[in-house]
Amino acid sequence: MTILITGGAGFIGSNFVLDWLRESDEPVVNLDKLTYAGNLGNLRGLEGDARHTFVQGDICDRACVDGLLTAHRPRAIVHFAAESHVDRSIHGPGEFLRTNIDGTFTLLEAARAYWGALEGEEKAAFRFHHVSTDEVYGSLAPDDPPFTETNTYAPNSPYSASKAASDHLVRAWHHTYGLPVTTSNCSNNYGPYHFPEKLIPLMIANALAGKPLPIYGDGQQIRDWLYVTDHCSAIRAILADGKVGEVYNVGGWNEMPNIEIVHTLIRLLDELSPRADGASYAEQIAYVADRPGHDRRYAIDARKIERELGWRPAETFQTGIRKTVEWYLANQAWVRDVQSGAYREWLDRNYAHRGA
Repeated sequence: MTILITGGAGFIGSNFVLDWLRESDEPVVNLDKLTYAGNLGNLRGLEGDARHTFVQGDICDRACVDGLLTAHRPRAIVHFAAESHVDRSIHGPGEFLRTNIDGTFTLLEAARAYWGALEGEEKAAFRFHHVSTDEVYGSLAPDDPPFTETNTYAPNSPYSASKAASDHLVRAWHHTYGLPVTTSNCSNNYGPYHFPEKLIPLMIANALAGKPLPIYGDGQQIRDWLYVTDHCSAIRAILADGKVGEVYNVGGWNEMPNIEIVHTLIRLLDELSPRADGASYAEQIAYVADRPGHDRRYAIDARKIERELGWRPAETFQTGIRKTVEWYLANQAWVRDVQSGAYREWLDRNYAHRGA
């Protein structure tokens, strides 16, 4: 018994690998291209662990995927691999279309051929789980109800459009070919190993480095926040008991505006790692020009997964965000390692013209 994970050196993928092997002895084959956001340092604790097989490769490489399926005969594929940063998709959408659409297509075709050759119980038990995002549903008005699994897709960025396309491919491969798939659409994750271009790790890293804390627009963009290990447990629940062909929205029941997130981080940093001059990190806040087409609000209605699979997040935002800040404070060497020259150039390019 083995599972194949794509993108297992990224933020959510690596947390899932670590969580899976804490909870189970079932081996993991981990396929990751190791782009800028993939980091084997996330998996350093698994060095020498025979349950973890890492393969550097591209989900767009059909021969590579076919070879892994033939060699390891997994009972499930969990598909995390994706380009995921909205700002990067605005600057360069091509890579998002390649990875998120072409890559998912390649993976689905490889899975279909592999599954089609299975027999009996092996065939009946096989699953393809696709990890997606709440951003495919578009933006909510302040009084709109949260997204449910039946919401119409209305993606507004190159990133969310590419993920929406991949969701449609997964659904079509089930409807047309019978491939046994499940999909989860998740709200914003946070926690350990989060690459510091996203809001929470960027604010922590910049605060500690004495740099500005860039806030897009008025900072009132609302998101639902989920601690990453809660996302991992939701996927485990879907793999175990999810109904083939179904979509499950996964959320943290934690809606709040970005500026409130930043002030929460500031309060924790003021407490846990105060500035040498005694001032608050709040002095570093810098409002910058908003990004094009910035969605105003996302919110997830996660009642279906709770009702059908008994899943609910274990962490509140208060417990999860404290754990996150404590992890970053204790792992500054990890932050330094991932902040390569290429990453610094990206930050300069993205924020320089916004006034930060």
